[in-house]
Amino acid sequence: MPNAKTLLPAQCRAARGLLNWSQAELAERAGVSRSTVKDFETGRHALHLSTERLLMAAIETGDVLLLPAGEAGAGVRMRASGTEH
Repeated sequence: MPNAKTLLPAQCRAARGLLNWSQAELAERAGVSRSTVKDFETGRHALHLSTERLLMAAIETGDVLLLPAGEAGAGVRMRASGTEH
């Protein structure tokens, strides 16, 4: 089972959807190339741990919570407004 710090391709796509960010926008915010995001989301390449952390941090600054895999599986959720990071 993936741990709480694992980003799945579907989570990345879903988070971008909630934020209305393109792959290029996520890449810019995370400081990685657009092809890195594209290749990860399509399952072409796995991420290095440092790159995964950059993407997760960028997503979380956009007020999206990355939910770990549990009974219902991994997911994403918008942070409630007014909630501290």
